[in-house]
Amino acid sequence: MAARSPQRQSRFRLGWIACRCEDEFYRLVIAPLVAFLPARLAYGLACLHGELRYRIDRWTRQQIISNLTGVFGDSLSQTERTRIAHDFFRQKSCQAIDGIRLAGKGSALARLVEIRGLEHLEAALAAGKGVVICDAHFGSIYSCASLLGTRGFPITAVGNTWTNPIMSLLKRLPFLRERLENPRPRHLRRPNIEPGKGQVEAAIRMAEILRANEVVCIAIDVPVSPEDQAHAVSVDFLGRQILLLPGCVSIAQHTGSPVLVAVAQRLEDWQHQVLEISPVPLDGDIETTFKRCVAMVEKPIRQNPAHWDGCVNTRALTELGLLPLEGQRGEALLSNPATGTI
Repeated sequence: MAARSPQRQSRFRLGWIACRCEDEFYRLVIAPLVAFLPARLAYGLACLHGELRYRIDRWTRQQIISNLTGVFGDSLSQTERTRIAHDFFRQKSCQAIDGIRLAGKGSALARLVEIRGLEHLEAALAAGKGVVICDAHFGSIYSCASLLGTRGFPITAVGNTWTNPIMSLLKRLPFLRERLENPRPRHLRRPNIEPGKGQVEAAIRMAEILRANEVVCIAIDVPVSPEDQAHAVSVDFLGRQILLLPGCVSIAQHTGSPVLVAVAQRLEDWQHQVLEISPVPLDGDIETTFKRCVAMVEKPIRQNPAHWDGCVNTRALTELGLLPLEGQRGEALLSNPATGTI
């Protein structure tokens, strides 16, 4: 596409910054103020905020629709892609409310979340070898899984933290610095394990936690770095063959731990959710078991892509092999809005 004029570049940069600032203001100020209102009102306001974001955040809206076209092709009509984009913004605004309602003992959120399959987790821990829970970046999985901690289950999450340029700027404010630099996982037993800081170290920590008969939650819809591709397996995901790391199953087989899959789905009223915990048969090799896990997390993504973080993350979709390489252009613009083309 043609390069933007300097004037258009400036307007775009200002618009991008304004949208990011508005989003952080909502999460840090507005959401805490309204989260403990009656659920119907709190989540109703969150949906209204999502509608506002859909209207003002033109870049993200266009990016979602473009990504949906690239990943799902003609299987989604233009009307469906627009509806999914609307729902994506509503979902993200509701997730902020979920996180705030975890405060204290988490009862404000627990009243709204039905947990199914808890007996599978209890039976797995009774065996004394820990449990690996596989999930995806789908719905409010972090908050819903944290509710397991309120029930006494020793949960530790695995995943790399991420900050955007606006978050880095906000860390300079004294009254926000400690909160943003030292986030405390609510109702989780141990600090978050970040594989990006060392795959070997992360694997050792996970093995230690499992041997202590605790629970490790791992998202499996994560792009594979070039140096790790030799350890990846090819799986069918959203109609394409892509590479994913089967580390969750590998560590489970190494420690003798059972594997479960957790999926969090938000109901149509936007207030209530269901956390479904399902067992994974282990009567096969690592690749076979891992493919079962992938199929179990892929199903809800196909059914409701609006609740999958991947639909907005062009870079991740490209690295996963779900979008062509030119899809990286828009993501590069997000990380550096001074670029002159999109």
